[in-house]
Amino acid sequence: MITYFSSTQPVPKPIFSILIPTWNNLDFIKLCVESIHKNSVYMHQIIVHVNEGTDGTLAWVQKENLDYTYSEQNVGICLACNAARSLAQADYILYMNDDMYACPNWDKHLYQAILDYGKDDFYFSATMIERVDTDYKCVSAPHDFGSDTHNFKEKELIEALPSLAIPDWQGATYPPSVMHRRTWDLIGGFSVEFSPGMYSDPDICMKLWQIGCRNFRGIGNSLVYHFISKSIGRVKKNNGKKQFLQKWSITPSVLFNHYIHLYDKNGDATYQGILKEPKASFAYKMAMMLAKLKKIVSLIFIT
Repeated sequence: MITYFSSTQPVPKPIFSILIPTWNNLDFIKLCVESIHKNSVYMHQIIVHVNEGTDGTLAWVQKENLDYTYSEQNVGICLACNAARSLAQADYILYMNDDMYACPNWDKHLYQAILDYGKDDFYFSATMIERVDTDYKCVSAPHDFGSDTHNFKEKELIEALPSLAIPDWQGATYPPSVMHRRTWDLIGGFSVEFSPGMYSDPDICMKLWQIGCRNFRGIGNSLVYHFISKSIGRVKKNNGKKQFLQKWSITPSVLFNHYIHLYDKNGDATYQGILKEPKASFAYKMAMMLAKLKKIVSLIFIT
């Protein structure tokens, strides 16, 4: 059962309603919220979903007088974000992880991109700075400013910030991610069948594609530092890759490569503008054929 609590001091006319699920990660959520307060240009509504909160998180959000939702057990990010959405007051709904530090002006650049576009049919992401190089062109890495809140090099991060921005990138999917509240409601937010949350992000993208969204843009100078915490290792994961295939009849790689173009075949992630329907190329046809075969096999061998 989820319970809902509104702040007694609501933020007047917030730009973003920021949904942050957290699960006994008190030090990280403290730093995350502090960074939003300290480094934002605009006023935002922060809504925390507290999973369990037995480490002091529940008492802390109450003390801070934040909007929050609460569950006695960990319900994962899908239910958590959908619950938090019910308290949202802003026109723009933004999902952020609790192990992120919002860098100075992060919101200025993100909101400016929204204003420049001028429509509601978009999905934009800020850009993560990470200490480990994963070869993803949509991440600013490797830039090691600490692995947790105790060894975080905040001063060094802020000093280096001008050199950490990257070009705007194609295929927004990773948090922090933002859409208009009307778009959120149209697609129904996160799909709870993907709880606790593996592959819920690409599922969001596919739902957006289905309603006609074609603007998936990562903002290269809207930066957050991502600690890559270990919360995911504590949860029993859903088989999101298989669920995605059975739901959409394509693999996540088909979505990334042929729909939103998150990963270009040449490794180029540069923002391409408004997207079109996938080209009926040989590579696309082969990928679709392989996806159909994988779906048949997955349905035969249901585990």
